[in-house]
Formats: sequence, C-alpha cells, structure tokens
Amino acid sequence: MGVVARDVMQSPVISISPETPLSDVHRTFIEEEIHGAPVVSEEGVMLGAITLTDLVRAALDATESAAFGSEYLRELLEFSGPDWQGGPADFQDRLQQITAADVMTQGPASVDGSAPVGEVAKLMHEGRLHRVWVTERGALAGVISSFDLLPLIVKAGL
Repeated sequence: MGVVARDVMQSPVISISPETPLSDVHRTFIEEEIHGAPVVSEEGVMLGAITLTDLVRAALDATESAAFGSEYLRELLEFSGPDWQGGPADFQDRLQQITAADVMTQGPASVDGSAPVGEVAKLMHEGRLHRVWVTERGALAGVISSFDLLPLIVKAGL
C-alpha cells in the first residue's frame, strides 16, 4: 500500500472553540505559529475551520462597517463613529465581540486517514487549499498542509 493521509498528517491539532473571540484566535495563531485551525464543539465535532484570511476579512468588515480607516492605532486614536453608537468603545472591543463561529468556513475539506496522499494532493490542488483536515472514524485526527507534501515531492524527484 502507498503513502496515505495518516502517514503525513500533523497531530495533535490545535483547535478553536466556536465561542472564542477573534482577538484570542489571532493570539493563538501567533503563539502556536499556525495559520489556521479547526473550530470544534465541546463534543469534539468539527464545525468548520478558521484561517488568517478569515481574520483579515473579519477585521476589514469591522472597519468598513464602522466607516473607519485602516490605519487605526488604539493608543493614539479614539474611535466613535456613527455605526458604533451604543456599542463597543473601540475597534479592539468590536473584535472581542466577534467569535470564531461568526467567521469560520463551514464544511472545510477533509479526508479519511486512509486516503492515498495523491488524492489529498489533488484535492488541495483543485480546491486551491493550503490545508486539509484528516479524520479517523469521523473524529478529527490531524491536518495536512501543503508543506507536509513537499518532502514527498522531493523524495520522488519531481
């Protein structure tokens, strides 16, 4: 049998609770040096995934909805735009109110641990994905990023 998903996946996987504020998601990404994580319920069910791209989009949406420019520095500028009346005091507080569940991608790409690595690569290529989640008997078991496939390509001499 050839190389399968469980042979190249990274495990354990750092996961995010759906209630986690975006500011905490961002902190986790920095501390763990990751660019994405699955959003998992208390019961261990994978609900979706959140990436740095999702965080950037959410921050842009928050600034646009507040009619606010992109050069915000909390220490230097207080914000009190019309869309925020009666709401959060500033942009940082707004990001604390948005949760992972609000911006996650639902139904992210996943494969069974027994999937041939060629299928994983094809899924990533066709879907323009940077990572695929690996499941075993329906439970999250690991993650495969494009970087995990590079050694196989080098070994194959491609």
